[in-house]
Amino acid sequence: MVATVTNAVVAEPELRHHGQGNHWLSAQAAGLVRPSELVSRPVYGFAKRTLDVHLALVALLLAIPVLIVVAVAVRLSSPGPILFRHTRIGRDGRPFTILKFRTMVKDAERVLELDPELKARFVTCFKLQQDCRVTRVGSVLRKLSLDELPQLVNILRGDMSLVGPRPMLAEELRTKYGSAAIRVLSVAPGLTGLWQVSGRSLTCYEERIALDLSYVARRSFLLDLLIIVRTPIALLTMRGAH
Repeated sequence: MVATVTNAVVAEPELRHHGQGNHWLSAQAAGLVRPSELVSRPVYGFAKRTLDVHLALVALLLAIPVLIVVAVAVRLSSPGPILFRHTRIGRDGRPFTILKFRTMVKDAERVLELDPELKARFVTCFKLQQDCRVTRVGSVLRKLSLDELPQLVNILRGDMSLVGPRPMLAEELRTKYGSAAIRVLSVAPGLTGLWQVSGRSLTCYEERIALDLSYVARRSFLLDLLIIVRTPIALLTMRGAH
């Protein structure tokens, strides 16, 4: 499976971006990501969306005390906003603003641009295991995945699902996924997924892509439930969390 994915990534298509290159255009504009790339499954889609809305709403209400504590901790940890907003690419190539609790120092992206060595490491896997920009509070939030709690709002908005491939940057899709991005973007990105319950940062990039493609090919209501059940175990063990 990994070998197949590797071959798919090597043959990168020429991708076009919107504006200053921050957005991945939709299928209609770019001709790369086609809606209905997979066979339509309305019953599964309806059941999945119903589960998303109900569980996300319940989780958000139950998490209110945690959200307040984390928000105060982030505010006191370092200067800057409580929430971090960033553009990610959703289903059918539509860009959306993902929400997270801020885990880095203010102007972290500018720090990355000013440090060629750090940026080179980031471009390799789009995630740094030892990132000097991460605050002490941010490090704890990442290990417990509490920084991703605001994404419950993204789920309620319809930007994301509870289960799906990782929400990614346009550049990450272009340079790492290549032609494999067509199938990955056929479904909504998820708060959790096969990658998150399979070791996260302990996996190599080819394995990440293979896991995303495996989910797209095997997706079902039962698989979604299995991943949701396995997610708390993965969070408690903090295996591969950075």
